[in-house]
Amino acid sequence: MFSNKLFSRILLVAVSAVLLLPAAHAQKRPNGFVSDDDAFLALRDASRRNDAARASDIAANLGNYPIPSYVEYYQLKPRLKDASASEVLAFLNRYSGSAIADRLRNDWLLELGKRRDWLTFDEQYPQFQLNDDTQLKCYALMSKALKGIKVADEARALLNVPKDFGEGCMALITTLMETKQFDENDLWAQIRLASDTGSTDYVRRFVPLTGIEDGSLVAAMEKPASIVARGVGFRRVRHEVYVIALGRIARSNPAQAADTLSNNTLLLSKKQEGFAWGQIAYQASMKLAPEAMQYWRKAGNAPLSLEAHQWKIRAALRAGDWKLVSAGIEAMPPSLRSDATWVYWLARALREEGKIEAAHAGFQSIAPQTSFYGQLALEELGQKITIPARALPVTEEEIAPMTSNAGFRRALKFFDLDLRFEGYREWNWELRKMNDRQLLAAAEFARRSDVLDRMVNTSDRTKTEFDFTQRFPTPHRDIMQATTQRQGMEMAWVYGLIRQESRFIMNARSHVGASGLMQLMPATARHVAKKIGLSDFSPGRVNEIETNILLGTSYLNMVLNDLEGSQTLATAAYNAGPGRPRSWRSTLARPVEGAIFAESIPFSETRDYVKKVLSNATYYAAMFEGKPQSLKARLGNVAPASFVPTDLP
Repeated sequence: MFSNKLFSRILLVAVSAVLLLPAAHAQKRPNGFVSDDDAFLALRDASRRNDAARASDIAANLGNYPIPSYVEYYQLKPRLKDASASEVLAFLNRYSGSAIADRLRNDWLLELGKRRDWLTFDEQYPQFQLNDDTQLKCYALMSKALKGIKVADEARALLNVPKDFGEGCMALITTLMETKQFDENDLWAQIRLASDTGSTDYVRRFVPLTGIEDGSLVAAMEKPASIVARGVGFRRVRHEVYVIALGRIARSNPAQAADTLSNNTLLLSKKQEGFAWGQIAYQASMKLAPEAMQYWRKAGNAPLSLEAHQWKIRAALRAGDWKLVSAGIEAMPPSLRSDATWVYWLARALREEGKIEAAHAGFQSIAPQTSFYGQLALEELGQKITIPARALPVTEEEIAPMTSNAGFRRALKFFDLDLRFEGYREWNWELRKMNDRQLLAAAEFARRSDVLDRMVNTSDRTKTEFDFTQRFPTPHRDIMQATTQRQGMEMAWVYGLIRQESRFIMNARSHVGASGLMQLMPATARHVAKKIGLSDFSPGRVNEIETNILLGTSYLNMVLNDLEGSQTLATAAYNAGPGRPRSWRSTLARPVEGAIFAESIPFSETRDYVKKVLSNATYYAAMFEGKPQSLKARLGNVAPASFVPTDLP
C-alpha cells in the first residue's frame, strides 16, 4: 500500500505531466496557436484589420501551410500602400493565373488609382481579368480623360449606382467637370441618383462640386420640410435642391409631396417639374400606392434611375396599363431592357396591343432560359415546363482533372475552415473557361466532395448539356418525404425553398441569425416548436436535420394555411414575415396574376426569393411527378384582401 503522502506526490507528478503535454505541443505551433488553421484564421483577421506587424509575425511561422499564396497575400495586403512595385509584381508573377493574384492586382490597382500613378495603372489594368470593380472602371476612364480622350458617354453609362462609387468614381466626376466633359446637367443627374438611395453621405460627397455653401443640399436630405418651406426660389441651384427635398418627403408621404409640388410649379422648368414628379412616382410605386400611376403620367419622359425605370413598369403592371408597360420598357437603357424580366413583360404588352409576331419573337428569345421568366415565356408559347434530357454521365477520365485542380483543392480547404467567401472565389475562378462537359464534371466532383451548393451553382452554368439531378438535388429525401406527407404538403415546394434558402448547406447561418437547411430564425423555431408540441426542443437542436425540416415545414404550412393556400403569398411570408404579403395584397385595386404580384414585391430580396423558389418548385415537381408542369398555375392569382394582423412570427 502507498502512503497518503507518497500517493499525493505521484498524483501531482502525473497531473503535471498531463498538463504540460499540450503546453509543450502548443509551443511548436505559431505564436501559441492550437493549430496551423487557427493561426491562418488569425492571420486573415490581422490582414483585414490592416495590422501589418501582427500579420507578418503570424505568417513567419506558417511556412508549410497548404495554401502558401494566401499566407503571402494576407501578409502583403496591409503593406500594399508602402510595398514596392517589384515586390507586388513578384507576387503576381509567382501566382500568375490564380484567383488570388487577380485579387491582389485589384487591390493594387485601387492603390495606384488613389496615387494617380497612371503609368503603372495603365500597364496593369488590362491584365485584371475579372474586371468587376466599378471604382477601377472609374479610374480607367479618369486616366483616359486626363489624356484628353472623350469618355463622357462611357461615364454616363457606368455611373448609375452611387453605392459602388468610392473615391475613384467621385474623382472621375470631378475630373469630367474640370475638363468640361460633364456639365451642370450631368452633375445634378448624379446628385439626384445619390438622393434616390436615401443616403445623406452619398449626397454630401457632391457638395464641393455644387458651390453650395449654405448647407441646403444636406438639409434637403435631413430636414426636407425646411427646404420646402422656404420656397422654390429663382436660381437653378434652389430649384434642384427643392426637387431633392420633395423626393425626400415622398419617401414617407408621396401624397404630401404631390400636393406641395402641385402648388409650386410656376417657377420650375418643365424638365425640373418632370424630375420632381418622377421622384414622387418612384416612391409611391415602392409603397404600392394606387396614385403612383397619375404621378408617372405627370412625370412624362423625365430621366430616371435604373430602379425608377423598373418601378414605373411594376406600377403599370399592377394597374393593368399595358400601354405604359410597353412605352416604359422601350425607354429603358439597353442594358436593362435586355434583361429577361423586361423582355417577357414587353412581349406580354405587345401581345395585348395585337402585335402577335413581335410578342412571339420576344417569348422565343428567352424561352430556352431555365429561369422564372424563361419558364413563363415557354408557357406563353403553349408549352409546359419539363426536365431536359439528361446529358451522358461524366466519366472518371473527365472527373480526374477536377480532382487534381489546385483551385478546387484550395476551395475545399476554405470550406473546411468555414471561409465560404474565399472558397467561392477559388471555385468560381476555375469555372470561368470551362465548357459544358467540364462544368458537369466539376459539379460531379462537388457532389462527391459533399459540397452541394457548389454542385448546384456549377451545373446551373451549362448551356446545352444538362443534368438536373445536379441542379436540383434531393438530399435527406426519406426524412423530407415522411415529414411533408404527414403534413399534407408538396415536397417539391419545400425542396424549391431549401434550394434557395441554404443551397443544402446544413450549417448555413445568415447574417441575421437564421440557421440550417430551412434557415429558421431562433424566435420562429421556438414559436413553432411550442405550437406543434415539441416539448424537448432546445435552440441547439435547430441544426439537426430532422428537427430543422420538421420546424421549417411546419412553419411553412402554417403560413400557407394563413394565406388561403397561395404558394406565392406563403413563399413571400416565409422570407419577409406573414404580415408583409398581407399588407402588399391589401393595396391591390383588382386581382392580378401571381407573376405580377411577385414582380411588384417592394423588397428586392423577397421579390427575387419568391420567383426563384417557385421556379425551383416547378422543376422539382416535374422531376417527382414525371410530367409537364405549369409555373403560371402554381403562381395563381392574387386578389385584394383586407389587411389582417397575424400572430405568426
